[in-house]
Amino acid sequence: MSEEQQGFDTRQIHAGAQPDPATGARQVPIYQTTAYQFRDSAHAAALFGLQEVGFIYSRLTNPTIAALQDRIAQLEGGAGAVCCSSGHAAQIMALFPLMMPGCNIVASTRLYGGTLTQFTQTFKRFGWSAKLVDFDDTDAVKAAIDDNTRAIFCETIANPGGYITDLDAIAAIANDAGIPLIVDNTTATPYLCNPIDHGATLVVHSLTKYMTGNGTVTGGVVVDSGKFDWSASDKFPSLSQPEPAYHGLNFHETFGPAAFTFHGIAIGLRDLGMTMNPQGAHYTLMGIETLSLRMQKHVANAQAVAEWAAKDDRISEVTYPGLTASPYHDRISRIVPKGAGALFTIRLKGGYDACVASVSNMKLFSHVANLGDARSLVIHPASTTHSQLTEDEQIKSGAAPDVLRLSIGIEDAKDIIADLDQALI
Repeated sequence: MSEEQQGFDTRQIHAGAQPDPATGARQVPIYQTTAYQFRDSAHAAALFGLQEVGFIYSRLTNPTIAALQDRIAQLEGGAGAVCCSSGHAAQIMALFPLMMPGCNIVASTRLYGGTLTQFTQTFKRFGWSAKLVDFDDTDAVKAAIDDNTRAIFCETIANPGGYITDLDAIAAIANDAGIPLIVDNTTATPYLCNPIDHGATLVVHSLTKYMTGNGTVTGGVVVDSGKFDWSASDKFPSLSQPEPAYHGLNFHETFGPAAFTFHGIAIGLRDLGMTMNPQGAHYTLMGIETLSLRMQKHVANAQAVAEWAAKDDRISEVTYPGLTASPYHDRISRIVPKGAGALFTIRLKGGYDACVASVSNMKLFSHVANLGDARSLVIHPASTTHSQLTEDEQIKSGAAPDVLRLSIGIEDAKDIIADLDQALI
């Protein structure tokens, strides 16, 4: 049986990993090295000319990171993957081959606050822009696309509100426009959803979150479906036209389904330098080994906590899609059939002040700027992760001043509920 045919639980342990040929080590070793010995001058020249695949320098390639890339690509059903230093770095890496000054992307209003700031502020320095649209309004998404649009961007399960994007509908729009759909799958993970199966071209993750699962690593990854025709138009010259830095090599013509992955390493990591470290890759490989087990517990706990919160008089709204009252509940069976994740928000009737006070009262919940940890986490987005946005932008992104974001961990559900009960104002 090939690795691609094996079940998820098997692949999350074995994909990309073989006993070390030199020592027999069963766990993927940490190759803590900067450079690699070439066999001879011809071998070195072939590697640098992209005529042979191998290890050159750890800004580009590293055996530990390569194993992680292979594992994630197989779990997501992609043709290849490129790991990098953070989720934000992954977003830049995904867009870098697609964009030029004057180009834009169409992005969902419901995104992590740091992503919104990156898209609306930092992108301006590159000459890029982002059009923010409510992705529940598919007509508005279509209308936002123009001749300079190079990608559509959304999250599978949006941070912070836990909203589920109709990936099939958005992918159809991207396909009609001849542009790639980029999906941030951080909060769903490949265990709950494979966006490529729903038409996504590229999938990005912050490996910092559920994939590692223990709050020890900062990392990111871009997974390429290998299914997009980069040469179908003149919109993507970095992939479909001769590359001067490699004597006119055409990435799509030369590497086919692996074009984006090779470009991400040979150009993206070479020039942007947003490299993941091998020790971080090792921790993430170990975290992924238990991904399915953790996600099952995360989802079960989130469902229990959300059902309790929906009945509490201090809470005016719970956004968890697993509740039958959620307008996104019917998308679970199509998009995330194994569960609606473990990230959602609650709105407190006491408003901003009640949110701040309640966070201070919590004992089991950790007040941190992270999600996807084994621990239950809480944050008040309006004063932290989404504080750069205007109040109107906060509301549109699901991070209004009276909202708390909960990332439900894998503790006993009754203990999580007890902590919320004693803390909320």
